[in-house]
Amino acid sequence: MEEDERAVEFKGLFEDPAFICEDSLFSDYSTPIARFQDDITWLRPQEICPSPALFPDNTNDGHAKQGLLGDCWFLCACTILLKYQHLMNKVVPPAQPQWGERGYRGSFLFRLWQHGCWTEVTVDDRLPCLSGKLCFSRCQSPTAFWVALLEKAYAKLQGSYERLWAGQVSEALVDLTGGLAERWSLGDCGTEEDQGRGSSDSDWVRRRRLDLDLLHAVREGCSVSCSVHSAPGGASELGQFHALSVMEWVDVRTVERGGVRLIRIRNPWGRRCWEGAWRESGEGWNSLDPACTLNLLGRAQEAEFWVDETEFLLQFDDVTVGYPINEEGHLQSIYSGKLLTHSHQTSDRWVKGHSAGGCRNNSSFGSNPQFWLRVFERGEVLVSLLQHRRYSRNTGHHYIQSPEEGSSTTQHQHYQAIALHMWKVEKKCLNLSGTLNSPPCASTHCHAYEREVVLHTHLDPGCHLLIPSTFLQGGEGSFLLRVFSSSPTSLRSCCEDPGPSLPLVTEGEWETNYLRGAWVTGSSAGGSRNFLSHWQNPRFPVTMGDNIAGSTGVNVRVTLHQNCPDTDLQAIGFHLYKTPEGQEQAESTVPREEEPVASCIPHCYTQAVSLACCLPPGAYVIVPSTYQPDSPGQFTLTVARKIHRRVVKSQERLGRAIQEVSHISVMRS
Repeated sequence: MEEDERAVEFKGLFEDPAFICEDSLFSDYSTPIARFQDDITWLRPQEICPSPALFPDNTNDGHAKQGLLGDCWFLCACTILLKYQHLMNKVVPPAQPQWGERGYRGSFLFRLWQHGCWTEVTVDDRLPCLSGKLCFSRCQSPTAFWVALLEKAYAKLQGSYERLWAGQVSEALVDLTGGLAERWSLGDCGTEEDQGRGSSDSDWVRRRRLDLDLLHAVREGCSVSCSVHSAPGGASELGQFHALSVMEWVDVRTVERGGVRLIRIRNPWGRRCWEGAWRESGEGWNSLDPACTLNLLGRAQEAEFWVDETEFLLQFDDVTVGYPINEEGHLQSIYSGKLLTHSHQTSDRWVKGHSAGGCRNNSSFGSNPQFWLRVFERGEVLVSLLQHRRYSRNTGHHYIQSPEEGSSTTQHQHYQAIALHMWKVEKKCLNLSGTLNSPPCASTHCHAYEREVVLHTHLDPGCHLLIPSTFLQGGEGSFLLRVFSSSPTSLRSCCEDPGPSLPLVTEGEWETNYLRGAWVTGSSAGGSRNFLSHWQNPRFPVTMGDNIAGSTGVNVRVTLHQNCPDTDLQAIGFHLYKTPEGQEQAESTVPREEEPVASCIPHCYTQAVSLACCLPPGAYVIVPSTYQPDSPGQFTLTVARKIHRRVVKSQERLGRAIQEVSHISVMRS
């Protein structure tokens, strides 16, 4: 009877068909929460407490408290949202109908940053419980639910709750802010000789030593967390692999006129667990003025404690620093405090046998994707290389990367060792082999098994060649390249550069026509010219009419744009063939042995590729293709032709021909 009444009460409320409660917990039952699978029930907040709300009245009561799920790394990243309302509003859109309000439908919307863009994630508000109480993360206040619902949205994005078991704070910070985060070691960074070993050892990761003085200019805006890889002496109950939030650090004078730096830390478990000299009744406070002691102890909320810098460096293994982001969305450099008001991003892939050349130890290094970074004024530049996560067939979760795990396969199951190298070049017509054999002007120094590596430098005006790589040759994967700078810059793939066969005139009026088509598996997805099936690809006939008297040809720009998200990009390119004289345009056939008169290759993993050229008047066929055969997808082909007032009639003929082809291509797709 009780179940029937509950069904009537919640009839009509949203139940997410894309993230079914019973199926959302596990990926492979490999974590400790698997033993609770038969005991977990799903309740809505109004079933858990009488007056639920997204946020409590007191901000301190809104801090996250960890439950049975090992996602302390994610909860530490959530701290920055409570600190800055503009970041919270980005992730949790305000004014959503809540419990008891008109418009409430049992669902909530969140925004999370993935693969270069903000992704909307909607979840229902049924939450996992044991004995009627939340069993995973929750707020300090039992009546606030923003943490539990955001955790569910993040689990949906990752595929299951179980996939949140262990991870890196830096990854969650980027996913919640769209910014950057760096991990710094508190241990021995090695000698300068060690740090100069370069990329020959993929298991060795160069780390920076923590310098809180460096962060002085951004201390109010940055996010700092710390982690332990083994049980620290001050808190043996923490065990291994635990992340905590750094709330603030202060420099105070002792009664003996000395100085000490104290750091306030928050444990996501929701309780204090530190037995060091600066615990609540520790002897360290005896060295301070009583008024100062009272003030500092009063700042420590539930689950927070103080340590001095010496103890901090001794007991913790590394820190993660998240870059500040202002309300306009600009990053602030943690090195200089400058705003990085210019940004660019592009996606690409490493493909075995095509663009996965490996590290500089390999002769194939030059086959890796290449990018032009042009700097217009001297400034500070950050370049980020972010690889997309890959899940193992046998396991669904990922691990905190620690020295103890450094030689194991578990550390590397989701990420490859990646690095970035940069060369300053005087012009784009460069000797690639000679350039790559010279030392880079900047790099990440070694390949690291991280989701994201960041290159920080200052650059003078000019062109720079960027090459992202995996350590192992043939290592496949997708990545996102981002640039943040204090001065104007531009970023483009090297394969997007035009390669005109004749002089190109850019001024004047242009007419643009759009053609749509598709590569269909088994019929029109023939792949590149390396494959006999290439001629199965869609073919688009176009006619280039007479240009102005005295010119050498018709100025044309052809762009191929694939219509898909960045995460599903394929390597694309196209060829232009001259149609044999006397052939009807609608036939659009070309002898298979015919060489193209212009090509936009190599095939690139990017949204669009473009070619500008000057073609003699006549009939042509454009053949767009993916690199691999049987790679389905939809695309738009744009043909832009420079026009002149004296050739209106020939333009009208071109327009009519293209409209006919557009109709044919749509029918084919």
